[in-house]
Amino acid sequence: MEKLLVMWYCSTRGGVQGWGFQEVLFSGYAPDGGMFMPETLPTLTPDTLRSWRSLSYPQLVISVCSVFIPTEVIPLADLEDLVNTALSGFSVPGAVSLAKLKQGLNVLELFHGKTMAFKDLAMTCTVHFLNYFLHKDSLRAIVVVGTSGDTGGSAIQSAKGLSGLDLVVVYPRGRITPVQEKQMTTCLEDNIHVFAADGSSDDVDVPIRRLFSDQELVKRHRLMSLNSVNWSRVMVQLAHFIYAYLHVSGLEEAEIAAPLPVLEIIVPTGGAGNIAAGCIVKQMGIPLCLVAMTNANDIVPRTVKSGDFSMATNVTQTLAPAIDIQDPYNMERVFWLLSGRDGGLVKRMMEEFQNLHRHTLPKALHKQLSQALTSGAVGDQEIVETMQRCWKENQYLLCPHTAVAVWHHYHCSPTAGVNRCCLATASPSKFQAAVQKAGLTLDLPEKVLALDKKQTRYVALDRSENWEKDWEGRLKQCIQAIGSARQHGLSYYEHE
Repeated sequence: MEKLLVMWYCSTRGGVQGWGFQEVLFSGYAPDGGMFMPETLPTLTPDTLRSWRSLSYPQLVISVCSVFIPTEVIPLADLEDLVNTALSGFSVPGAVSLAKLKQGLNVLELFHGKTMAFKDLAMTCTVHFLNYFLHKDSLRAIVVVGTSGDTGGSAIQSAKGLSGLDLVVVYPRGRITPVQEKQMTTCLEDNIHVFAADGSSDDVDVPIRRLFSDQELVKRHRLMSLNSVNWSRVMVQLAHFIYAYLHVSGLEEAEIAAPLPVLEIIVPTGGAGNIAAGCIVKQMGIPLCLVAMTNANDIVPRTVKSGDFSMATNVTQTLAPAIDIQDPYNMERVFWLLSGRDGGLVKRMMEEFQNLHRHTLPKALHKQLSQALTSGAVGDQEIVETMQRCWKENQYLLCPHTAVAVWHHYHCSPTAGVNRCCLATASPSKFQAAVQKAGLTLDLPEKVLALDKKQTRYVALDRSENWEKDWEGRLKQCIQAIGSARQHGLSYYEHE
């Protein structure tokens, strides 16, 4: 692997450069409204990839993170302890599992964490990194998270009970599954604050982005994000793609002198954090064919196919609710990479998109995007049919999001000689309505059944005529009250 002497971070909108990992970790959006990315990317050589093939998933995460976190920031021994501890509580050895099914269907299971979603992998690592610095420097932080269903529960499980951290989570009420909702509302730890908003997950993101634009608020309360806005989340997710490549591409059978084999990876796509990670890995030299699959909320396929980066009027509620998203905010990172890191162009594009909810990609960028990604969209009926077919052929139960990816496998033939891997982003246990709609059954794990017996706590954010400002005001009041309580050595609930 090409070794970089330093690792600095910049904003996708060109206004910030030269930040270190710790500064980026403790941020949300960059001060100019952009998202943080490494200023340079290392190249992964064939020798490095072959040497990594014997690594377990946690060991691979450590190797990947060590590329982007200088040892003077987190010494390697500490990094190893943090990652190994973060990934020790998963239900399978090594935290992930690869299912090899009929007709060349390979499914990389990323959902064996506490909340049964892929978010647990990067979230637990990121929270451990965060807690490391909070303890080291005797600091406190307030984290604000908007969720389409899975991120909130994962953040809560990772952060609950931590003395240096308060977590504010906002979810779209009535647009997620009962299991997703209860994983958030049944946590009664003093450092967890849950809001149920009367709108879509895209609506939730609006006041949160406005909060992060208030630099005085951000600095005073050390406000940060654990959404995949946070670079650390995307950084850990690079390992999904590298692990899949090492174990599915046929690398072990390839001649040393031969070109590296190509692997196609099919990704259920909502906020586009995973697909952004895939694009980064591709730019690091691994030959990937990336397929971004969505449900009926098809902004990513439209953008890839025609350059039409524009929201529909409303977010469509589907059987795959975690990707019911019309604002795939991590596409900003993809645009930045594919535009040759043109921060000025990305700034103009994204400001127009945020103001008008639409943008037509420049022809050169659209050409780059259509060469870098394939993309498609499927409806609820296709999701159900895919779940039924996979069960019939393999006695293997897919969650509806994973079915969005597997549909592509069933209906689009792979290139000759190219292996395929679908990313499985959640357990079907979280999506009982979809399983029932497919006429299938499942035995719910005890941790899901136990949720029904627990007390709940949350605050409602009701829709109003000026809901964006009202929600921002309510969240800001909560953040200020948390900060005030902590100054007096109290929890928010004791202060109230």
